[in-house]
Amino acid sequence: MNIKKTILSLLFIIIFTSGMTMSAERLPKPEKFVLDNGLTVYFYRNPELPLVSFRMLIPGAGTAFEPEGYDGLASLTAELLQKGTKTMSAEEIAEALDFLGARFTISDAEEYATVYGECLSEHLPRLLQITSDCLMAPAFKAEEYQKELARKKDSLKAIKDNPGSALRQYFRKAYFGQHPFGHLSTGTDSSLERMSLEEIKKFYAARYRPDVAILAVVGEVEKSKLHEMLKTTLGKWPKPGSPAPTTTIPALPTPRGKKLVFVDKPDATQCYFALGAPGYPVGDKISAPASVMNTLWGGRFTSWLNTELRIKRGLTYGASSTFQSWKNGGLFMASSYTKNDKIGEMLDITFDLLKKAREQGFSAEEAESARNYILGQFPQRLETNGAKANAYLQVIYYGLGFDYFDRYLNEIKAIKPESLKDVAQRLLPEKDFVLVVVGKGSEALKLLEKYGQFEVKKITDPGF
Repeated sequence: MNIKKTILSLLFIIIFTSGMTMSAERLPKPEKFVLDNGLTVYFYRNPELPLVSFRMLIPGAGTAFEPEGYDGLASLTAELLQKGTKTMSAEEIAEALDFLGARFTISDAEEYATVYGECLSEHLPRLLQITSDCLMAPAFKAEEYQKELARKKDSLKAIKDNPGSALRQYFRKAYFGQHPFGHLSTGTDSSLERMSLEEIKKFYAARYRPDVAILAVVGEVEKSKLHEMLKTTLGKWPKPGSPAPTTTIPALPTPRGKKLVFVDKPDATQCYFALGAPGYPVGDKISAPASVMNTLWGGRFTSWLNTELRIKRGLTYGASSTFQSWKNGGLFMASSYTKNDKIGEMLDITFDLLKKAREQGFSAEEAESARNYILGQFPQRLETNGAKANAYLQVIYYGLGFDYFDRYLNEIKAIKPESLKDVAQRLLPEKDFVLVVVGKGSEALKLLEKYGQFEVKKITDPGF
C-alpha cells in the first residue's frame, strides 16, 4: 500500500474522530511566550491525539493594504510564498508535504494574511522548517510568478462566466467602492496587467514581519520542545529594523439611499442578487441578538427567507443572509437566485420579509428555536485543534478576551423576543442599501424598474 496515502487516510480518520470526542463549549486559556524576534506565541497542549495544528495571523498583510490599483497583490504574494524558496522548489515543497501527510497553506483576508499548518506530532519539526523557509526565504521565481499571474487571469474569465461568482465581485466593488475593502483578492483586468514581481517583493518586505505576527499552536507537543523547535525555525525570521507599517483601516462606507447596479449577462438563464447594508464590528454588544435574529430571518435552512423563496414558492434552490464583521465595522448581506423572469417576485418577497421583521419581530417560540439552534451548532466551532488555534487568533487580534465564547453563549441563552425586533430595526435595510443583480437584461430589467434607476453594466466590460 502507498505509504503517503496511508498517512493521509490516517490523518483524516484521526481528525474526524477527534471532532467527535473533544468537548468544545469553552476555549481553554493558552500559555503565552514571545520569541526574540518579536513573534508572539500562544500554546495549548491537547494530549488526546498525536496531532498538532498551528495558525499564524500577520496583521497588515491582507487585501486592504494593497496599493491602490493593485487588487490581487496580497493574494499573489501569499501564493508565491508557497511556490519555492531559496532551498526548495515548488515541487519539492509539495512532495515534502505529501510525504508528511501534512497540510500547509498561506492565504489572504482583508485585514491580515494567515498561515495554516497541521500534521502528526512527530512531523511538526519538519513542517515548521518548511513554514519558516517559505516565510523567511521565498524565491519569488519569475516563472512561478508568471504561472500564478496566468492562473489569476484565467480565473477572472471563469468568474465572469459564472453569474454567482461574478455577483460577489460586483457587489464588493459596488458596496465598498474606493474603500480598501473594495480591493478584490481575485484581482481585476487592469490590476493584473499592472502587476509586477517587484511590487510583490515590495509588499512582502513591508508587510510580512515576525514582530507583528501572532502564532497559535494546539496539539500533542510539550511546551519546552515547541519552544526549541520555534527558536531554530520561525525564531530565526529576522525582525526588520524599520517601524511596522500602519494597519489602520478607514471607517467602512455607510450607504445613503439606494445604490442599484444591474450587470447584463445576455446568456444568463438565471438572475442572482445580493442586497447589502451596514452590519456591526467584531465583539459589538449586538452580536448575540443579531446572530439569533439572522438565524431566523435568513441564516438557516428553515429561515423565513429560505422557507418563502425555496420551500413555499420553489423560486430557488437556496436563499440566505449573513453578517460579516471586522475591527471597525461589518456588513449584512442577503442573496439568492432565480429565473430571469422571476427576479421581481423574488425581490418583492425579500423586501416584504425585511419589513415584516422590522415591524412585527419574532415570536417567543421562534426565539427559543434559534437559541437552541445556535447553542447546538456552536460546539463544533471549537472542537478540533485547528479550530481552537484559529479561535485564539481571533480573540487576540480583536481583543475579545479568552472568555469571549462563554460570554457570547450566555448572552444567546438570555435573548428575549423583543430584543430581536430592536436588532431587526437597526440592521435590516429599509431605504439605505446596495442592491446588485446579475442576469439577462432583456428579461429582467423591466421587472426591476419599480425599485429605482439601475446603473447598467455589461459583463463583457473590463473590471467589475
